[in-house]
Amino acid sequence: MRFFLARFKNLEGLKPKLANPHLFNFGFLLMIMGPGIITGVIDSDSGSIATYSSVGASYGYALLWVIVLTTIPLAIIQEMTTRMGAVTGRGLASLIRENFGIRITFYSLIALVLVNIANIVADFAGIAAGGEIFGISRFILLPTAVIVILYLVLAKNYRKIEKILLIFCLFYIAYIVAGILAHPNWTQALHGVILPSINLKDSIVITAVLALIGTTIAPWMPFYQQSAVAEKKIALSNYKYERIDTYTGSVMTQAIAFFIVLATAATLFKNGIVVNSASDAANALVPLVGKFAGALFALGIINAGFTAAIVLPTSTAYSLAEGFGWNSGMNKKFKEAPRFYAILIGTVIVSAITVLFLKVNLIKIMIFSQAINGFLLPVILILMLTIANNKKIMGKHVNTRVQNIIGILTICALVLLTISLIYFAIFGK
Repeated sequence: MRFFLARFKNLEGLKPKLANPHLFNFGFLLMIMGPGIITGVIDSDSGSIATYSSVGASYGYALLWVIVLTTIPLAIIQEMTTRMGAVTGRGLASLIRENFGIRITFYSLIALVLVNIANIVADFAGIAAGGEIFGISRFILLPTAVIVILYLVLAKNYRKIEKILLIFCLFYIAYIVAGILAHPNWTQALHGVILPSINLKDSIVITAVLALIGTTIAPWMPFYQQSAVAEKKIALSNYKYERIDTYTGSVMTQAIAFFIVLATAATLFKNGIVVNSASDAANALVPLVGKFAGALFALGIINAGFTAAIVLPTSTAYSLAEGFGWNSGMNKKFKEAPRFYAILIGTVIVSAITVLFLKVNLIKIMIFSQAINGFLLPVILILMLTIANNKKIMGKHVNTRVQNIIGILTICALVLLTISLIYFAIFGK
């Protein structure tokens, strides 16, 4: 144990020669792991859970293939951004500003902030809704959550916050347990995985598919993970460990999504119950699969909202501070990076107050968020692909042909789906 603690402390000033690049060190892997798992798992936030629950309740097992298929581009995109962080030691917003100028950076970040705030509001709403299932008033739970979040980000450094988030990530297992307890039809689930089907003339189905992709590959993810890799000072010679971390996080978040859809397909879809939020799903599950599974689902909502309410404001602060060249980082004190912390604190407080005192239509907020996602994500991916293929920046660590093909296909799919939605919105067919 002392050996691991000693190595863990040394990670603060990680140097390329700390781990032998020709040998695999499991203890070192444990110290490196964090950015990939946290980014991947916390991608399943309250809004994502609501999306997965709604898809399972509305379409049963039919769209499981989307979750399985998007695992590959998710892993490729997140690996790309962490590789850029390891090679350059800088965040994504900083690289975009340097290579594409302030105008593109400004408009990209404005869209990103709007999406992030919509998601943070949904996450605090998830905390409130999950607490009310257990009879806890939002006027008690939300202020408590805000105080804890602000204490963590102001009093702790990146290392300590990362350890806390990793512990909370373990609670996402609740969704896998709930999915198994729902006794899904595994034959139908397998059919939904291996026999893809999509009706391009059905705007509702296209919206559902785009929502699944948008929640799987969210724009905030590359910004947060690359900044975390840079702040953690993960050396390029040790990057193989971070690659494992990234792939693990990508698989974990898709497993969570898969079992949420399983749980709601096996119960709500089977009984013709449509839900519009994650809390609706938790309440509806109780009479169908029992209080234990319903309680697990509700606890998962609270946990997902709380962890995302730490990570998404941090991602927002990273992005804006790096994009405008301000000091940033969880390892800095408030006086060293005042704008970074002001953005972080402001997004937390404003989002919580919005849920506490304003009557907002969360469904419309999430639809708005997903609509911006559809336009923003292809732009972010194009910027990332351009940087990842620039030999002046990446040297010999530029993208492979396979990575570029998958990235381009992802962009094309997103653009096609977004154009289809615009067409249906205009012509109403």
